[in-house]
Amino acid sequence: MIKNPSISNGASPDAWNGPIDAQLRARALRVVPGGMWGHLNAAALPSNYPQFFARGEGCRLWDVDGREYVDLMCSWGPILLGHHHDEVDQAYAKQAAAGACMNGPAAVMVELAEHLVDQIAHADWVQFQKNGTDATTTCVTAARAGTGRRKILAARSAYHGAVPWCSPSLVGVTSEDRAHLIYYDYNDVESLNVALAESGNDLAAILVSAFRHDIGREQELPTLAFAQAARAAATAADAALILDDVRAGFRLHSGGSWETLGVRPDMSAYSKAIANGYPLAAVAGNDRFRDAASRLYVTGSFWCEAPPMAAALATQRVVQSGNAIAHMEAMGQRLRDGLQALSQQAGISIRQTGPVQMPSVLFDDDADVAKGRLFCNAALRAGAYFHPRHNMFLSAAHQPEDIDRALSAAAAGFEALTEAGVGR
Repeated sequence: MIKNPSISNGASPDAWNGPIDAQLRARALRVVPGGMWGHLNAAALPSNYPQFFARGEGCRLWDVDGREYVDLMCSWGPILLGHHHDEVDQAYAKQAAAGACMNGPAAVMVELAEHLVDQIAHADWVQFQKNGTDATTTCVTAARAGTGRRKILAARSAYHGAVPWCSPSLVGVTSEDRAHLIYYDYNDVESLNVALAESGNDLAAILVSAFRHDIGREQELPTLAFAQAARAAATAADAALILDDVRAGFRLHSGGSWETLGVRPDMSAYSKAIANGYPLAAVAGNDRFRDAASRLYVTGSFWCEAPPMAAALATQRVVQSGNAIAHMEAMGQRLRDGLQALSQQAGISIRQTGPVQMPSVLFDDDADVAKGRLFCNAALRAGAYFHPRHNMFLSAAHQPEDIDRALSAAAAGFEALTEAGVGR
């Protein structure tokens, strides 16, 4: 139990937010509802976290007041190879100089689609969007178009986007928006079977995450039994198995995150890391749903913007030609091992779950996240940007010395907990 009430919410006794960040927050409040929105709103983070940033380089990030951090969030996932990767930035700039948003796509759209069809094991075709929500929604719509049915099975508490059919918030959402969603528990075959029975003869798709990554709880890798059951059920019903690979895509396997299980979906949704921070999303599908996808009216003013496609092509070539995924896994294991050692030294128990390249760190007996917030605030001041509840992300730019610097900052976090009366 944390003894010092003045820091029980993760606040530091002296101010850490810099004057420029504070000024920008005050200005934003006048012209932006609430000052910020969505998952990038620093109001949900420990009190001293910055809201505004000036630049990123490799695996380092600088806030607007000039403070430098080892970046363990990688822009909440999009930064796969590191901020300002030369090959990716050059590809983007070259295409931008030629044309960006035109009356139709550039040739690079076809090049990228061809590359992804070759790269993604289950893909016979690809369509492009801008955000992960666009991609998951396109998958669901194509499944309904291809089957002529309505019901979608989705895991309880899973995140699939931020529009009414799937948003984690119910503000502005009606019951009709979710009338055809049926929920099951991730990795629970019996629960999946109950949901299947409820869908009757109206099943359009089973929607699964690459792994369970609900915020604030332990991450859970899919069991082979669950993955195989989902695949078999979709096949038996002539419905779609949709893999939401938006968060994990290209960090676990370049050909699809369930390739390690030997289970292939009918469609998968990608975004985040596809273009190393440039805005792009994609749906990859098999021939069963090609015709349905061709008949959809899904579009957007910037969906065929060419420079992000050039950046994505460069990003995926780097991923396929090098050892980016293996390197991230090695750095993730180094971080996990180091955090475990620090935890044992401090006598403060933590839970590290999920894939090591997408680390999740939670403290035992911390329902109100007071320990996590205090730890993260102290680590932030020591130069590392951790998150107290959400899974984090490593990039191919993280090197052993960066992980060691993050561990040094984590040691400051454990020390702050010890001083507050946690542990021995």
